[in-house]
Amino acid sequence: MTLSNQKPAMNKALFLDRDGIINVDRGYIYRSEDFEFTEGIFDLCRLAKDKGYIIVVVTNQSGIERGFFSTQDYESLTAHMLKEFERNGVTIDDVFVCPFLEHADRKPAPGMLIKARRKHDIDMSASLMVGDKPSDIEAARAAGVGKLALLSHKPSSDSSVLIVRNLKEVEVLL
Repeated sequence: MTLSNQKPAMNKALFLDRDGIINVDRGYIYRSEDFEFTEGIFDLCRLAKDKGYIIVVVTNQSGIERGFFSTQDYESLTAHMLKEFERNGVTIDDVFVCPFLEHADRKPAPGMLIKARRKHDIDMSASLMVGDKPSDIEAARAAGVGKLALLSHKPSSDSSVLIVRNLKEVEVLL
């Protein structure tokens, strides 16, 4: 017997920054031929899916406002990225982008993560953010994300953040 007024279980999410986490960050990338996937990204995402996570990309793309590339360029590259994930057995559940230099969605502000939480009924305390910049971690912390991983070669005194040198090391948080 089930109770009709029970709220369905919330989702847990693996939040990923794009440049530096999904792909090698070479600055303002907008062409698929320049987009190189980071070693271990597909393995990490497959494991996350196996453990019941939805996958959400949250990415600042100020190159659009700066005029380095167009919204159409960004959308074309995103379509390429999503197809490559599919080819590697992973579905990305959503992508949130902030194309502006100053905006409530631009990390370190938590806007994109909050929008994702509302749209996908995400339990932020059970979720994980993987970023390569302190602004990624700051945004996730402000949004209430419970597990934080920073891809960096610099040590940190912040014990609430797992500092990793590669994406394989993130798996302990899933």
